[in-house]
Amino acid sequence: MAGTNSERTLIAEGPAIILVHPQLGENIGMVARAMANFGLAELRLVNPRDGWPSEKAISAASKADHVIEAAKVYPSLEEAVSDLEFVYATTARAPYGYKEVRSPVVAADDLRTRFRAGQKTGILFGRERTGLTNEEIALADELVTFPVNPAFASLNLAQVVLLMSYEWMKSGLASVEDTPFDA
Repeated sequence: MAGTNSERTLIAEGPAIILVHPQLGENIGMVARAMANFGLAELRLVNPRDGWPSEKAISAASKADHVIEAAKVYPSLEEAVSDLEFVYATTARAPYGYKEVRSPVVAADDLRTRFRAGQKTGILFGRERTGLTNEEIALADELVTFPVNPAFASLNLAQVVLLMSYEWMKSGLASVEDTPFDA
């Protein structure tokens, strides 16, 4: 497949990506691919609508097999985050007032600092149609929101994971010009 190189070291580290009640196998697969593109490997699924494993997810993952095969399914969000020391929740809703709201850049830098300190962290992503509930957001330590058009703020699940995964990878580079591959 174009863009892959089995001779290179596979980066597989960082925060857990937690999908809460994902609906479409295709989105789960595209999430796995986005994670693999940016060095993330731990996918946690909370009660996926169509069950697990999913042939549609495997197909859409397009060779991100290590992410798909290691994905874990949890019956509840509480169980999915129980071993994590710090959790961000992504949301497009207005700030709640009781939790800090961070940009993706600030959140990724914070996650990188926590990773280097050996903390287990995660990022919550909600349902394709309705996002996270207030009760689910309450389980997070802080929030992440993206600078988007306020009249059209809802992002596709795989796209929002890709954006956050990109910021994660970028936070580990020594400089903006630095890249993890040879030109």
